[in-house]
Amino acid sequence: MIIHPNFDPVAVHLGPLSIRWYGLMYLVGFILFLILGRQRIRRDATANWDVKQLDDLLFYGVLGVILGGRIGYVLFYKFGDYLSNPLAIFKVWEGGMSFHGGFLGVLVAMTLFARKYRKHYFDVADFVAPLVPLGLAAGRIGNFINGELYGRVTHSDAPWAMLFPSARADDIAYAASHPEWQSVLAQFGGLPRHASQLYQFALEGMLLFFVLWFYSKQRRRTGRVSAVFLLGYGLCRFVAEFAREPDSFLGYLALNLSMGQWLSLPMIVLGGWLFYATRPHGNYYR
Repeated sequence: MIIHPNFDPVAVHLGPLSIRWYGLMYLVGFILFLILGRQRIRRDATANWDVKQLDDLLFYGVLGVILGGRIGYVLFYKFGDYLSNPLAIFKVWEGGMSFHGGFLGVLVAMTLFARKYRKHYFDVADFVAPLVPLGLAAGRIGNFINGELYGRVTHSDAPWAMLFPSARADDIAYAASHPEWQSVLAQFGGLPRHASQLYQFALEGMLLFFVLWFYSKQRRRTGRVSAVFLLGYGLCRFVAEFAREPDSFLGYLALNLSMGQWLSLPMIVLGGWLFYATRPHGNYYR
């Protein structure tokens, strides 16, 4: 069984201040956004984009990711807790960000950006979509370094099985309700789990990036690239969630699905509808 390295989540200690790996992964994501965005501008000089607009778009996007991610976590995951202690919403250093909330925040940010520059909304969305997955990949590496959002219990002899010291409390609780795992817990001091952060890195990060990057190399009907992003991310996240341990304070929801899966379903439906609607002679075509 592979043992998680249990990295120090703090990359740089500066006395009372510290720089965390997870924060650095956000920075990596934003830098990759700029690098890839400049490549897209050079690749398609007729798309009416310039570097100044790209920089401005990043500013809008950062606000959307941070504000939307935090608000989404509050609303989707711990609404009751934050309702009883509203000031805790501002304790962002304690963690708590939602991709789906950040996604909604970015949608609002792109709307404001499109109005400012008088661009069609889906022209902006189609430009942004291929720039996003590598940032998501960086975030999942941050999750792995932190030893958080680990996967569900799996067979101890599986080549992908990993022991997460940070999952100790969940391991004990799981073994208590599944006595057949108590001997494994006693032998290894923890339970073998899927490294679901790395699965998500591979699926919604690397795989989705290559699909979108090469799909967008050719001129597509407006909205098509956005449709592929919605479908691709929704499907990748839905599948990866089968290996990811649900949040302990939520568990499994209706139909034995996780919150992440339920939040991904609307993306799949919307992506499928948009892909169909943007076909030639469809309801939405330009």
